[in-house]
Amino acid sequence: MERELRLGIMGGTFDPIHYGHLVTAEAVRDEFKLDKVIFVPAGNPPHKVKRKVTDKKHRYLMTILATITNPFFEVSSIEIDREGYTYTIDTIKEFKKMYGEKTLFYFITGADAVLEILTWKNADELLRLCYFVAATRPGIEGNKIDQELDKIRKLYGDVIYKVTVPSLAISSTDIRERVAKGRPIKYLLPEPVERYIQKYKLYKEDDSR
Repeated sequence: MERELRLGIMGGTFDPIHYGHLVTAEAVRDEFKLDKVIFVPAGNPPHKVKRKVTDKKHRYLMTILATITNPFFEVSSIEIDREGYTYTIDTIKEFKKMYGEKTLFYFITGADAVLEILTWKNADELLRLCYFVAATRPGIEGNKIDQELDKIRKLYGDVIYKVTVPSLAISSTDIRERVAKGRPIKYLLPEPVERYIQKYKLYKEDDSR
């Protein structure tokens, strides 16, 4: 009997994508024996309204550059092609239509996002459509995360998992700040992405894009 397709969905702003994202995706792919991980750059994320997000075309192309050498990684434009705010529930429903109801989806996110997951649009339905994998990283309060996971499991069953990934304390915020201040970002993200940032002068303090 052929087993069900298992797909990872790596959602994020990816502004810019960095090695922390890639290491997390690969660790989860191995841990859950996923057939592939689809990176989904957010189009117009509602939770980023307080900050100006880099043009979606740049974020999409940087994600392609970062993942192109891994045969198990793909990039989808499903969210950047959508008008208005982009919500995870709509994305998962679209993937369900594309890959079939029997496909198992594992939405990969940072452990800190788990603290807010019940506030996401249609969270009740979302937690019944796919599994969630919360990736731990340095600086996250373990007890607080575990308490929230227990709360979700009591409500929805065993639909959310915590995975510890190699300790890479890299953040997109830090990378943007480094570029703005003229500091090096080498070895924090793939070289093609670094060159792309330089070519299009992204994250400069006077950037008006």
